Amino acid sequence: MTEWAAGGGMAIWLGILTAISPCPLATNIAAVSFIGRDAGRTGRVLASGAAYALGRVLAYVVLAALIVTSILSIPGVAWFLQTRMNQVLGPVLILIGVFVLGWIRIPLPATKAGEALRRRAAGAGVLGAGLLGMLFALSFCPISAGLFFGSLIPLSVSARSPVVVPALFGVGTGLPVVVFAVMIALGARGVGRAFDLVARVERCSRVLTGTAILAIGIYFVLTQSLGITL
Repeated sequence: MTEWAAGGGMAIWLGILTAISPCPLATNIAAVSFIGRDAGRTGRVLASGAAYALGRVLAYVVLAALIVTSILSIPGVAWFLQTRMNQVLGPVLILIGVFVLGWIRIPLPATKAGEALRRRAAGAGVLGAGLLGMLFALSFCPISAGLFFGSLIPLSVSARSPVVVPALFGVGTGLPVVVFAVMIALGARGVGRAFDLVARVERCSRVLTGTAILAIGIYFVLTQSLGITL
């Protein structure tokens, strides 16, 4: 139970870190701008914020469920992961830590089709907010892709949770937008200053999290792959 709770907490934190990372933060700012168009209609703003978060949750759950279920349904792969997971995790965590720290950058090109879908979603009200959440969730950049495929998927596999753990990750990614939607609905001032604060917090959180992931990866390599007792 304690391990499961720790896994769920880690999934939420990975989601929050994904949401406030530079590339996803830009899409979340766009989402807040879209939601903020109805600043005078409290109910619509809150509904749009909730729909956006639910859209992200749904996208991540469907994608992760397909991947995790496929992995667990293949006996050879499932056996390999169950017996060699700790050995595999070391190099993977080192690579993820390097990505999170920004030591390696791989630009991902945007597609015109994706931009067209986003413009259509932006004009579809509350339902469009949900669709926008799904589109933004699937618009992976290096950091978000690394955290999702390199950290969340192994976490879901080890917990044998193709739905709940990815759902918690999705909740974490949508949480900042929900908070800003509530601020807009309540007429709170200083939303721009709050975004600046989030950007500063992100830099500190990314360094701390990236360093921790890198250190854990090195520990796993030394103890599980090389058999060194520390």
